[in-house]
Amino acid sequence: MTTTKKLGVFDSVLLVSGSMIGSGIFLVTGDMTRQLGNGPLVLLAWILTGFITLMAALSFGELAAMMPNAGGQYNFITRIYGKRMGFVYGWAVFSVIQTGVIAAVAMAFAKHLGIFVWGHDKVVFTLGCCGYQFSLLSGQCMAIASIVLLTIINGLGIQEGKWVQRIFTLAKLVALGALILGGLYVLVGGSLNGAHNYFWSNMSDGLNASKYVPANPEATIKSIEPIKGFWESISGMTLMLAFASAMVGSLFSSDAWQGITFMSAEVDKPSKTIPKALLYGTFIVTVVYCLANVAYMTLLPLKGLDWTNALAAVGPDGWAENFSLGLAHADQDRVGVAASSVLMGSTNDALAGSMGLLFMAGLIVVSTFGCNNGLILAGSRLYKAMADHGLFFQKAAKLNTKNVPANALWMQAFWASVLCLSGSYGDLLSYCTFASLLFYIITVAGVMILRKREPEAERPYKVWGYPYLPIAYLFLAGFVAVGILVSQFNIAMTGIGIVALGWPIYRLFQRQGK
Repeated sequence: MTTTKKLGVFDSVLLVSGSMIGSGIFLVTGDMTRQLGNGPLVLLAWILTGFITLMAALSFGELAAMMPNAGGQYNFITRIYGKRMGFVYGWAVFSVIQTGVIAAVAMAFAKHLGIFVWGHDKVVFTLGCCGYQFSLLSGQCMAIASIVLLTIINGLGIQEGKWVQRIFTLAKLVALGALILGGLYVLVGGSLNGAHNYFWSNMSDGLNASKYVPANPEATIKSIEPIKGFWESISGMTLMLAFASAMVGSLFSSDAWQGITFMSAEVDKPSKTIPKALLYGTFIVTVVYCLANVAYMTLLPLKGLDWTNALAAVGPDGWAENFSLGLAHADQDRVGVAASSVLMGSTNDALAGSMGLLFMAGLIVVSTFGCNNGLILAGSRLYKAMADHGLFFQKAAKLNTKNVPANALWMQAFWASVLCLSGSYGDLLSYCTFASLLFYIITVAGVMILRKREPEAERPYKVWGYPYLPIAYLFLAGFVAVGILVSQFNIAMTGIGIVALGWPIYRLFQRQGK
């Protein structure tokens, strides 16, 4: 049964950019600020992330043009390194990379939807056994429900998934654009609802970095005792490791762009369309992310105002005027919410601040829902490609009446839902980012391997600046990977361990195939 090709350049670009823009851009800058304590370095981390992502996307464009078949990066790695390594990649995608990102984004969706209904941290029920207690939270229920709903929608056919992607991606680009324009207007001297321009003061420390050390790591802004910590100066190797660790957040926010390569069978003229989609989609998101952080730096003080004023400004609900807490201490790291509150006038009116909260929370709900639609749509195609090769559950290869791998969709939904119950947003973010980065590195290295091993192979598109651009990517991405390994050793080793499990599991599927 053949699949009608329905995704052109426009929808492919929206799939790339929509899958990238999820929850990270609205949350991770807070943690990055606490790790670096320096405005120029935080912006540099976002800019460097953009360059790394663009370089990887350009390299993937060459491979996608060479191998325009469903499965994308799985096919690339299989052709370059063999079936075993291809399976290990596919296993990592299913076990943590794709499903982990889906779970993390779904948890962020629930966290912000909870502002409107039910709350995200209410205990639904608790089970206890043998000294172990498990509590199901309302946010976990909402996260799982969103995954199930999007799986149902995508099971109806590529057309339905395409329209969900169009609507939600365009909506969040427009809303993010409004936030960016408001911030830039204040930056150039405009007066808007009492917003103060903090950009130049946030940029005034040069490259003098510092790390925030909380006096009480268990305290929260809403506690009676605020987090009265201190900023510790860092430099040299400590700074380099902190910079690499901070980039976990920006890299996570810029991930999932390669999902379009999984869907080559459903893309019109994939050898031409996919390289364009990778370039245009990643470039758009890079520009949007950098400008959004310029807006944050403009609207919010980097380290917050003094604690006496900040505590008074927070109010009983913990968020009414959290611009006073700045980028480093925004309530629950919701820097997007804090910036939106400033644009709405929270500096003068708490009610306006609450409207800003609701506006940005609504935007993040839209953003995360649309992001997960693209992730769920793309991931199932990879598992089908593996099943076609006898390296995944055979039922994953079966198409329903809409030419959709529905079984693969539901397998993905099940495991992503399990991950929603098992990990926090921060842990899921770190596991996904490190494992994903390792496979990006070996895939980009594969461009040079194939150039040497298969010089006569047809290449409808060739990466710009070869071999310098792939080499630059390997150097920069390798630096970040080593930094994460050293600074977050336990998390990195857990990610490596999950990936390594693919080696023995490969034997099981190999026997099944035989």
